[in-house]
Amino acid sequence: MKIITTIEELRSQLRGQLRTAFVATMGNLHDGHLSLMKLAQKHGDPVVASIFVNRIQFGPNEDFDQYPRTFRADVEKLEKEGVYVLFAPTEKDMYPEPQEFRVQPPENLGDILEGRFRPGFFNGVTTVVLKLLSCVSPKVAIFGKKDYQQLMIVRNMCRQFALPTEIIAAETFRAEDGLALSSRNAYLSPAERGGAPFLYRTLQHVADQVRDGYPDIFKLEKHAMDKLSKQGWLPDYVSIRKRINLQPPTAGDIAENTPLVVLAAARLGTTRLIDNLEI
Repeated sequence: MKIITTIEELRSQLRGQLRTAFVATMGNLHDGHLSLMKLAQKHGDPVVASIFVNRIQFGPNEDFDQYPRTFRADVEKLEKEGVYVLFAPTEKDMYPEPQEFRVQPPENLGDILEGRFRPGFFNGVTTVVLKLLSCVSPKVAIFGKKDYQQLMIVRNMCRQFALPTEIIAAETFRAEDGLALSSRNAYLSPAERGGAPFLYRTLQHVADQVRDGYPDIFKLEKHAMDKLSKQGWLPDYVSIRKRINLQPPTAGDIAENTPLVVLAAARLGTTRLIDNLEI
């Protein structure tokens, strides 16, 4: 596996490659990330991964400095997965001058749910993703459904900018007890880790209620928030949305069995977890 740090060298290495498959990460790789690498191998060749902790998507009180960095272990894992190139730029490589040009997602998609609680987050995500796609020029890029809103925003961005990259969605990779794998799971204490699957079970209960025809989605959302609170969580949201645009469904949407997704974000101790489940 070649480890490349500069954009110029990356472009030189990939010149002429027409079927590149790309997976962008912030490192601290777990089995969920590795499942993305495996899916990438099915859709393209060679496979390129990136590791870059993107400062501009972190808020002023978020965990940029504490975000787990495990580069040496990450390299070993990627080599075992047969990744061809690891692009691992420094901040100076990625942003040699202040990144004054930014991508701004539309308010009706970027300022709801995660965007409401993490102002500027999707501005930073879309800006770095657009820059990475420009550097790699992949035929396909793999993004996980765990970050459901991010997946939709990136997919819409690529379509509207007519980028020649197909965004492929990967199913959320879960531990045996249902907890969605995340680098931030490492922040959980042993006791918190034992209680963390309750978030997914809450989503399952909401989804079951919707499938059974329960008509009042707002009551379902509130009940789910109350359940989390009683278990010691601090929920930001539990929200049922239409998959197509993440807008709240109408009664007509419910009656017509419009494809839905229930999304949630909540803190357990000091750790903020997100999850979702398609209905």
